[in-house]
Amino acid sequence: MTGFTVALVLVVAAAVILRWRRPAWYWLAFGAALAAARVLVRYASVMDACGLTVPPSRWRLALARMTNRPVPESRAPRILRVHPTRTGLVLRLKLRPGQDAFDVSAASDRLRHSFGMYGVTSRELRSGVVEVRMTGYDVLKRVQMPVKIDPAPMRVPVALREDGAVHYRDYHAVPHGLTLGATESGKSVYQRNLVAGLAPMDVALVGIDCKQGVELFPLARRFSALADNPDTALELLDALVSHMEDVYQLIRAEQRITVNVPDAEIAADIWDLPDHLRPVPVVVLVDEVAELALFATKDEEKRRDRIITALIRLAQLGRAAGIYLEICGQRFGSELGKGITMLRAQLTGRTAHRVNDESSANMAFGDIAPDAVLAAIQIPTETPGIAVTGDSSGGWARIRAPHTSLRAAVNICNRHADRTPDLPVLAAFRPAVGSLAPASEPLTKAAPATA
Repeated sequence: MTGFTVALVLVVAAAVILRWRRPAWYWLAFGAALAAARVLVRYASVMDACGLTVPPSRWRLALARMTNRPVPESRAPRILRVHPTRTGLVLRLKLRPGQDAFDVSAASDRLRHSFGMYGVTSRELRSGVVEVRMTGYDVLKRVQMPVKIDPAPMRVPVALREDGAVHYRDYHAVPHGLTLGATESGKSVYQRNLVAGLAPMDVALVGIDCKQGVELFPLARRFSALADNPDTALELLDALVSHMEDVYQLIRAEQRITVNVPDAEIAADIWDLPDHLRPVPVVVLVDEVAELALFATKDEEKRRDRIITALIRLAQLGRAAGIYLEICGQRFGSELGKGITMLRAQLTGRTAHRVNDESSANMAFGDIAPDAVLAAIQIPTETPGIAVTGDSSGGWARIRAPHTSLRAAVNICNRHADRTPDLPVLAAFRPAVGSLAPASEPLTKAAPATA
């Protein structure tokens, strides 16, 4: 009996320590089994208390009366599958006639309390089938990206969602994006994760960093073009517009539209071209858009109008030419001048870190997902990196990117520097970098990237 008691104490102590220091390990070792048992035992009563049951059908009532049996109970959605994950449980439910996926979504907070889970979200898979994702602990407190990630061209895993799923930046689905956030909100870390994810891919990176290049120039070895002031940025954007026009001429020449060519061989963008003719896609990262839009003199105003016009043209026409925009800023409202709201309308993907006022959150989500505005202004100051992301579909979620230091991002860019494409149209803006220092010499964060 003494040996059993000692073993039980050790197991309990291990569980307590794991839950405190390694919540993911605790969940896989103990939490998932306990939570699955709790959900299955409480399922019928919880669904009834949350209003997710339907009364028995007429034929069941008639059959009960004819056979002199008790009145049948209300029925809850049928469980099709219970699947444990590294962060929680996934329930697949078959809805009863008369139920709707919105009913489950509206009851998610009550389900969270009733099942004792950290978070509950739901989504409709198909007609009558709903997937309920439950998280057993705060996955955004200490972000750990899963080892297995679904790779795809132009699809970058950049953060972890609050339901435990990986948040991808998919340029095929969402060509252009806007990232907002106040100072020290985690916007720069999100951008580093994006650059680090794009570095191993066959893509040209173009950066505009008007903060004298302090954010993007340390990553210069992986960039095909960089600009650190508005004047150079204007010339760089004009070169990109010229490159876009050349790509469209190539696509038009290779369309081969005749009555004898099958539809599948007709090219409408660079991804329909043969591999040997396909131009390299270009991702343009603008670190602080306000620095491009502000002006103090008439000459600066003319330059600003040309910059915004070029960005609007790239946002409207660049997708088919393989040019994608990633625009970052602290604010992105109409006070930045004419054309800003037109540019914002073209940026489908929206990500907002902690903002200082409600109007800044409205700039990101007011026109696509009003429910996300409240979530964006409730991000606490002591949790940098947490953000709210959404798109034009109206859906949104809380995410957090894993912390990536500038040194780690620089190492990744240096490792994949050989993948940096040489575009003739951008040759004048290629950053000049010296030879790599020996590995034994430590490089500080402030080490200059240019020769």
